[in-house]
Amino acid sequence: MRTESSVGVVIATRDRRDRVLATLGRVTALPERPPVVVVDDASCDGTARAIAERFPQVDVVRLPRPRGASARNVGVERLATPYVALLDDDSWWVPGALPRAAAALDAHPRLAVVAAQVLVGEEERLDPACAEMGRSPLGDEVLGFVACGAVVRRAPFLAAGGFHPRYGIGGEEGRLAVALAAAGWQLRYLPDVVAHHHPTRAEPRPGRVARVLRNDLWTVWSVRPPAAAARASARLIRRGGLRRETAAGVVGALRGAAWIARERRPVPPALEAKLSLLDAA
Repeated sequence: MRTESSVGVVIATRDRRDRVLATLGRVTALPERPPVVVVDDASCDGTARAIAERFPQVDVVRLPRPRGASARNVGVERLATPYVALLDDDSWWVPGALPRAAAALDAHPRLAVVAAQVLVGEEERLDPACAEMGRSPLGDEVLGFVACGAVVRRAPFLAAGGFHPRYGIGGEEGRLAVALAAAGWQLRYLPDVVAHHHPTRAEPRPGRVARVLRNDLWTVWSVRPPAAAARASARLIRRGGLRRETAAGVVGALRGAAWIARERRPVPPALEAKLSLLDAA
């Protein structure tokens, strides 16, 4: 088994200095002492300077322009560890989670993503995405994950391109998950690997609902056969309901139709069969 230092941690943040400082207090106190990279996504509140002063052991990369979800790619590239644990600036790992994830990755050479059990808020509610993964008809295999609580194998993550630069934050995981699965890698939900997530807002940030729908539609259009893509799109739109955010998400997705057509890569039939099984569930 590898030592705990085989897992590094990447945190992306933007203009949330106090929040990321609190999170770093928890992460740097982990008994595993993982190397940590913080990617400051073009903050204007002195985040990078404050981290350097309070946590000199943390590697801080300051980006000149915001990159959203793809800012994490910079941190993954920066680390030399074979495995990378992803966090948001308001999530953290419990002691022992990283060694458990590393053990699973060591034991399964084709495993690319360990999707953790993410507990939300002081009341430790199970994240709805984790509840869905726990009911997967594929067993512990999943075709998605929650980015604020996942451990990835660095090499296939980078080979797949990491998080797409057009997606921003919200629903960015789906495209990467499918790309990894299409390349023959596995993703598993392991509830004994635990992360906490304490978002500061009870409601989604403005524009997030529309952005998540846009990104989900982009993923469907990028990888599914036409008939399956049409069915999945209709289901996503119905789930959004008749409201302004749904319309904005659809319009945003249509604006990306040209580049989606250029980058479209339908998945192999075996993977499409799994996606269809998840649709049915």
